This record gives sequence, C-alpha cells and structure tokens, in this order.
Amino acid sequence: MRYVMLIYGNESAWANLTPEQIEEEMKGHGAFYTEASARGMAQGGEELQPSSVATCLRVRNGHMLKTDGPFIETKEQLGGFYILDCKDLDEALEMAAKIPTAKQGVIEIRPVVERGG
Repeated sequence: MRYVMLIYGNESAWANLTPEQIEEEMKGHGAFYTEASARGMAQGGEELQPSSVATCLRVRNGHMLKTDGPFIETKEQLGGFYILDCKDLDEALEMAAKIPTAKQGVIEIRPVVERGG
C-alpha cells in the first residue's frame, strides 16, 4: 500500500537555522530517502517552497476566490512529502519515524486511495 508522508514543521524555526544545521537536516533526509530506495519503497517526494508563496483557491457559487498564503493560522506548515510503498501501517510508521523533521515537527501518514482501472 502506498502512503504519503506529509512533513509539517515550523517555517520560522527553519528560517533561523544556520547553514550547517540546514545541511545536517538535508543529509538526514538524503539518508532517509536512500534507505527507502534501497528497500524498494521510494515512490517520490519533494520539498515545498514556504507557505508564504502558496495560493489557495476556492470555488463558491461559480466564482473563483483566490487568497495568498496559508488559509489557516498554524504553528506548523506543510514543508514537503514522501510517497512510500509500505507493506502496512506499521512499516509506514517505522519509516516515518526516520524522517528528520519528526524530531521537532509532525509527520502525517496518509494512505493513498488505489482505484482499479
């Protein structure tokens, strides 16, 4: 089963990291993805630009309503994601615990809907 690992962290805290701390965090993500790839789980993943450059769209009564930035006030913002093919939720949890951001942020694990056809 495929799972999306949604990576939430505090963008303000990230902005205050030193270049060395950022490099260390990115090395951790690289090691995570290398392991996921070696185990045949890696399906993709990307780091996202800050929520300040996000655009939200809603369609109400046939009209498009566009707003800039995140649509809710939160302490943690979506910063990236991985897609892994895991045998079950236990294996997905095991892998999510290895994502470096789990130490200070939140990893949301969500199964992908698999539709036949």
